[in-house]
Amino acid sequence: MRIDKLLANMGFGTRKEVKKLLKSGAVKVDDIIIKDPKTQVNPSEKTVTVWGEEVEYKKFIYLMMNKPPGVISATEDDFEETVVDLLEEEDQRFAPFPVGRLDKDTEGLLLLTNDGQLAHQLLSPKKHVPKTYFAIIEGEVTKADMEAFLRGVVLDDGYETKPSELVILSSGLRSEVEVTITEGKFHQVKRMFQAVGKRVVYLKRIQMGPLSLDPTLALGEYRELTEDEVEQLKQYVPSGAKKGNLS
Repeated sequence: MRIDKLLANMGFGTRKEVKKLLKSGAVKVDDIIIKDPKTQVNPSEKTVTVWGEEVEYKKFIYLMMNKPPGVISATEDDFEETVVDLLEEEDQRFAPFPVGRLDKDTEGLLLLTNDGQLAHQLLSPKKHVPKTYFAIIEGEVTKADMEAFLRGVVLDDGYETKPSELVILSSGLRSEVEVTITEGKFHQVKRMFQAVGKRVVYLKRIQMGPLSLDPTLALGEYRELTEDEVEQLKQYVPSGAKKGNLS
């Protein structure tokens, strides 16, 4: 591809800004200074550097973040800190976006990517991709609640949720549970517990489809997915969904 298109795709600025960069002599291909923006280059065969730093060409980026509370699941906001603000500049260049949302006060697994096709497949209501949350509940969670979740509960707006799995880890004045849903309605887990007279005081997403939150990631930390994890996401077919290859 043209060197100016390559550099623009990698976040080094607009085509106009990249042309200025080239004119300054900052760009080299295999140690040869390149100033012509029309120069064709194969980034998989040639080494491209800008001011001596190698440009690692990738079309897509796939990141797993342990989202901290107080940060919103958006690419930009005039007033609030976003999950994209937590990324290193070299990763922001790929213009990744969060796949789905986590509430501002909710922690845990968040996938960020610039692969629109994969994001669409994971978020499609037709796919019913399961998402599992760990939650601390104010009030005693009972077997009756488990059965209600399994049937589907009616939310405050009259919507009846699809069946979900509720696992009680401990029950008492404060209960610890895991809940798996296949939808993504606004504040869904919180509203589901509201429907059975309980209140969520802590919520953390721990799994999305085949992808589990890396326990080594501290709040606010992230890492790139491994090739195997990316492939698992692309090939993932939830039970009951039709098989389709996302590659």
